[in-house]
Amino acid sequence: MFSHHAALIYVMVMVSAADRNMTDAELKMIGEIVNFLPVFRDYDPSLLPKTTAACAELLDSDDGLDHAFDVIKAALPPLLRETAYAVACDVAAADGEPHQEVRRMLEIIRHRLDIDRLVAAAIERGAKARFARLVNGHEPPPRAK
Repeated sequence: MFSHHAALIYVMVMVSAADRNMTDAELKMIGEIVNFLPVFRDYDPSLLPKTTAACAELLDSDDGLDHAFDVIKAALPPLLRETAYAVACDVAAADGEPHQEVRRMLEIIRHRLDIDRLVAAAIERGAKARFARLVNGHEPPPRAK
């Protein structure tokens, strides 16, 4: 049985892997989310490596992305679909301005999980605010896209 925990982790892994570079900041964020969000209270964090490996294996298979979304959507009750988008945005923001591939993956997640466009914009803005940082007291220059 595919759990809602696995579905949330798969969404985070998919965002992190979208640009083919799962950074330390993104992996750390996934671990922090699993360890601290209430939705993961009844999840055994020692299963995280196994769950992420299963996600990578699924994504490498034929039609892996479509199949991943099928199992994610089936495992997530409507209440947790916005949560899935929120954790995806947090992972995307973990190491600065997301690359184009990551932004595209967020768009796909939004569509596949039926997240309202205005709700998604609010979630994205919240992640941007939570992960804002200053460099020497000033805003860093925009990242090349």
